[in-house]
Amino acid sequence: MRALVLEEIGKPLVVRNMPDPTNTADGVIVRVEANGVCRSDWHSWLGHWNWLGVETPLPHIMGHEFCGVIEDVGKDVTRFKKGDRVIVPFTQGDGTCPMCQAGHHNVCDNITLPGITMWGGYGKFVHIPNADTNLVILPENIDFIEAAGIGCRFMTAFHGVTDQAQVRPGEWVAVHGCGGVGLSAIQIITALGAHAIAVDINDEKLAFAKKLGAVATVNSKKENAAELIKELTKGGAHVSVDALGITETCQSAINSLAKRGRHLQIGLTTSNEKGMIPVPIDLMVINEIQIVGSYGMQAPKFPQMLRMIENGILSPKDLVTQTISIEEAGSVIESMGTYANMGVTVVNKW
Repeated sequence: MRALVLEEIGKPLVVRNMPDPTNTADGVIVRVEANGVCRSDWHSWLGHWNWLGVETPLPHIMGHEFCGVIEDVGKDVTRFKKGDRVIVPFTQGDGTCPMCQAGHHNVCDNITLPGITMWGGYGKFVHIPNADTNLVILPENIDFIEAAGIGCRFMTAFHGVTDQAQVRPGEWVAVHGCGGVGLSAIQIITALGAHAIAVDINDEKLAFAKKLGAVATVNSKKENAAELIKELTKGGAHVSVDALGITETCQSAINSLAKRGRHLQIGLTTSNEKGMIPVPIDLMVINEIQIVGSYGMQAPKFPQMLRMIENGILSPKDLVTQTISIEEAGSVIESMGTYANMGVTVVNKW
């Protein structure tokens, strides 16, 4: 199969013919129809997250935001059949650990991550183990291009905003970082009846955030975001979201909160932070600030989000700004360190 291959950490990605995956009794083979290009690919390309125990196997096929059609079904799979259209969540559980048994497959004790710890969606075919636990049927009225953005950034924002931060109608929510996760969060926050404030250093991205529902924008390169948010909201945001994971966005997000506010940390850090960001802990104590993490979304939670998409309440396709070939994906991934990309880019040609 044709695939975009990482042969050496930090070196240019190359298109190669790679072996087709083989199936297992509990697995399926998915023919990939579309795969979103995500900043997490950039992290993997540079070998980040070894401080979390994540080691990228080489040679490696990245890609964790994909959807497609089932080509082959293992003998023990009962919920899926050949020809089914599916989304593949990037956080996958084994279905047996205490977390999975409690419904939290996204933090499985034995988690697998397609495109990160195993070969993923930049190959034309992918093996998904534990298919009955980890796959999601893609409704017929959601096309593959739109679905490609759901499997990581959109679902991650949805789980964070609805389940972890539990955003309520009428609340003020300050979203720091207007990449794919941040823009997804803004659309979801707006759909829930809350007021989204977009924070970024790029005016073009802030204008895009406005189109997705942000009621106000702040260019944090030109203004003190925390101070301006407190002024706009008359006391601070009820919820802050760090969708990027660098020191500046995390600290600014926490400092923008009202008393008893809730900080949602979605962005994972880079090699600059290596998982450690100083936070204003005394301020958090005396103002009773809560901080909550959010990671992916478990497959059983998808139906709620998919119903909102089918009913036109949410529209991930509005975030897709371009489709490209597999040959073009490498340069897009490598450019993500400059934050130059707008919205969601999708690979749909192999």
